[in-house]
Amino acid sequence: MLRIHFTPEDMTRVRVAKGPDFLWEITNSVQTLQRRDGERVFGDWRRWVRSRPPESRRLLSPLLPPYGYSPDFLTPASGDHGTLQAAVDALLGTPLTRLRTELTLLARSRRLPGWTRALAEGDREVLARLGNAVASYQAEVLVPHWRHVRAGVEADRAHRLRSLMDGGTEGLLASLGPHARWRPPVLEVACPVDQHLRLAGRGLVLQPSFFCWPAPTTLADGALPPVLVHPIRHTDGWASPSREAHAQDRLGLLIGRTRAELLRAARNGCSTVEAARMLQVTHPAVSQHMNVLRAAGLVTTVRTAGRAFHLVTAEGRALLSAEHRGPGAEPAAGGGP
Repeated sequence: MLRIHFTPEDMTRVRVAKGPDFLWEITNSVQTLQRRDGERVFGDWRRWVRSRPPESRRLLSPLLPPYGYSPDFLTPASGDHGTLQAAVDALLGTPLTRLRTELTLLARSRRLPGWTRALAEGDREVLARLGNAVASYQAEVLVPHWRHVRAGVEADRAHRLRSLMDGGTEGLLASLGPHARWRPPVLEVACPVDQHLRLAGRGLVLQPSFFCWPAPTTLADGALPPVLVHPIRHTDGWASPSREAHAQDRLGLLIGRTRAELLRAARNGCSTVEAARMLQVTHPAVSQHMNVLRAAGLVTTVRTAGRAFHLVTAEGRALLSAEHRGPGAEPAAGGGP
């Protein structure tokens, strides 16, 4: 059982991550790939990956066992992770003492390949090889499904924010069930390791994760910035070959791929700067496409202190909901993401 202890100050410093975290999705997916449970959710995806086993998976798997301890340095808690490269740079900047300590802890529970000794000594060539493996794994294994990852995490974020608006911070924490239970001032999380995390005024980041399974997780080192990574609800058959065959971004074919991605990004609201960073396009390009979406009545824009904040309208939300139902499906009852 993981017990997270809150102070009154911590209750004012709980926030929900803006979107998927590259390194948490990579590490969680490597672990989930090695498990056998969750067949209904991940079975098709596992078969898809195993049919084309990437070299990067063979390098990452020994560091990320499906059960038990995993090194924290693979999911750095500080720095701007707006891009995969920034996240990899943060990983490669891990202090040598942390590399040694965490790899030593991992070696106590499993036999590690010989190259990890050089990694523990901060060997630059081995570190570069690890960074390349992380980037390759993202490109080969996750990018083909990243639309599902981002949509699922954004939908979970919207659900958490509704819980916050309806019930305050306590309502937000209570919404994390069934694997978590809020018993003020402690959040109890079903976890195979007995751990106490005392926030001591640092607050807590809630990080929804597509590949976190089956229960929430956190960093092993309680001295690091606190984060609780938790599973989201998945759409059945999200990775099935038949579904992918007729779901090749129908919305993108209708309004253009970039505009479709911008519409999805604006589901929970985003600024021009955030949208440009997420889509790796220029600020003027975002503004131009948003003008078209706004003229079509799919987004609305609020300008404050020189910044533009974009949010989908009811019509835009209906269009986003329709793409997930698939062709020929009946309209869903009620609104909401």
